[in-house]
Amino acid sequence: MICHGQDSIAGLIIDLVAGRGELTDAAWGRIEPLFPQVDGRGRPWRDHRQVVNGVLWRLRTGAPWRELPERYGPWQTVYERFARWEADGTWAKLLEHVQVRDDAAGRVEWTVAVDSTVNRAHQHAAGARKRGTWTGTNWKIRAARRRARHSVGLGAG
Repeated sequence: MICHGQDSIAGLIIDLVAGRGELTDAAWGRIEPLFPQVDGRGRPWRDHRQVVNGVLWRLRTGAPWRELPERYGPWQTVYERFARWEADGTWAKLLEHVQVRDDAAGRVEWTVAVDSTVNRAHQHAAGARKRGTWTGTNWKIRAARRRARHSVGLGAG
């Protein structure tokens, strides 16, 4: 379990969001440098903060992307940016930054939990072949071969 203090970046989702669950200015100021910079080529990107707020809304509610409120922009834009940042490691970099910074400051408590669950096969799952692999053929092929043998035997006699 990871416990974060009030002024950590990861804690901003819980502690530093405004009334509607959107990032506050203080929270955004801390994470803004970790997002990719706009390079100036092509069409201007929608504001990163608006997109991050849309992603937070989606993660908080669990609603489908298509139901994203209009204030966050088109759902396709928010989803594509979310997926792009996942693929290029932006979210991982953000998490790593939070963990390293907060761990260095002593605000992270690392607790390890071990699960001792035992999974058993169903009673009907027993009895599989144990010696080598079965060299038989498909049942349809075997049936066709039987029919061919019987038809040859009947016609020859």
